[in-house]
Amino acid sequence: MWDPLPSPWKPTEQRARIPKPHSLKFKMSDRRAVIKNANMSDEMRQDAVHFATQALEKCNSEKDIAAYIKMEFDKKYNPTWYCIVGRNFGSYTIDETRPFIYFYLSQVAILLFKIG
Repeated sequence: MWDPLPSPWKPTEQRARIPKPHSLKFKMSDRRAVIKNANMSDEMRQDAVHFATQALEKCNSEKDIAAYIKMEFDKKYNPTWYCIVGRNFGSYTIDETRPFIYFYLSQVAILLFKIG
């Protein structure tokens, strides 16, 4: 006699728990910066990681994290800075004669560059 496999949808069986959507806030111990490419001074690199760390602590969305980093760099290093933050994006063209940095902080990629 054929015995079908148990259905994963029976109410009596335990289902795998689906994790809640991740929060962009991380504990300080979870953060480690990995700089993939950069064309800026060591001080600017340190500031990029510092401002990104602060942004991850204070902000809830990638858009807000990018805005925070951009505004801090505009204040300290004069406009106009652009910042892209995310877990999945691609980039190709950057004018390497101008300052930029591309790094990961935890699992978040950050691309920061100056135009103008």
